[in-house]
Amino acid sequence: MSTLAVKPWDDDETGNGIDGDQVLNALTATVIAVDETGAIQYINAAGEQFLRASAGNLMHQSLADLLPADSPLFSLIDQARAHQQAVSEYDITIETPRIGRHFVNLHAALAPDCPGMVVVTVFPRSIADKIDRQLTHRGAARSVTAMASLMAHEVKNPLSGIRGAAQLLEDSENEENRGLTSLIRDEVDRICALVDRMGLFTDEAQVRRDAVNIHQVLDHVHQIARNGFAKGIRFVTNFDPSLPSVRGDRDQLVQVFLNLVKNAAEAVPDSGGEIILESAYRHGIRMALPGGGDRVELPLVISVIDNGAGITEDLRPYLFDPFVSNKPDGSGLGLALVAQIVQGHGGIIECESDQKRTVFKVFLPMFTETEAS
Repeated sequence: MSTLAVKPWDDDETGNGIDGDQVLNALTATVIAVDETGAIQYINAAGEQFLRASAGNLMHQSLADLLPADSPLFSLIDQARAHQQAVSEYDITIETPRIGRHFVNLHAALAPDCPGMVVVTVFPRSIADKIDRQLTHRGAARSVTAMASLMAHEVKNPLSGIRGAAQLLEDSENEENRGLTSLIRDEVDRICALVDRMGLFTDEAQVRRDAVNIHQVLDHVHQIARNGFAKGIRFVTNFDPSLPSVRGDRDQLVQVFLNLVKNAAEAVPDSGGEIILESAYRHGIRMALPGGGDRVELPLVISVIDNGAGITEDLRPYLFDPFVSNKPDGSGLGLALVAQIVQGHGGIIECESDQKRTVFKVFLPMFTETEAS
């Protein structure tokens, strides 16, 4: 096969072209194109540095001669060809004596005009770490784990005593004082509810592994929203009816999307506010499970999209951290709780935002026949 040609893009107004090769060489990510035999047909400047060799020496050389045979990169290329679409994999280690050890994210896609050609992009972890806060957020809520455990075990016991005493006083007080004892009981119940929410941050929180129809979850959230906090807001649903079941806990998934939809409802304008709920099946997203080397497929993608003013740039890096909020009366626990639940399901969450649109995407594993048996 001939070498992949990187064509210039023409500017219709000036007649000047932009050299595509110069653009790819300006990237800090490695870009490599391989043909059906695995031979390199294109590599950019970052790829030369990554493989510690010049493009002249690397061209037409088999990638299998440069990397170990069990490298996840070859599996990713095979998946891209098998599924005929782009695939990605995160938290990969590539190591050889010559190039050393690299922690990377990988992306592979077919070259549309070159049959059999696959373009692989290797993102170094220095870049991926910046993206990580919007992708995995695995440790977003861990800073409150100890406090959550303390509250769950130590605070609820005295609260129960206070509530019981208030209830006894209510029977012996006049009407005016009964209002105060009722207030005490209501506030104790509110604190207990907060403690229960905080309990989800603890390491003891368990996640069920049932087959969950995600569309039933979204329909339930939609019904709650349009009859409550999202009255008057236009909802649009774009669901893939063929989507398989999610592996997880229905109640916790309701909590996730209820929080995301509530945030969206608070962000949209008073007039013309719109929230879009989407579901899709996407091959090729895989993630390493916390605490182990196993990797799971995350083909189910649920999106919550709003046309609000967007998230400020200074808040985005800390979006899923606990106690971070741009709302005057916000606790800052909503999105931290979302991140914790999604992580507990073995999924990932990412956020994209600009001045007129915010998109939260939740990637989840599907329920398999093995789990059913």
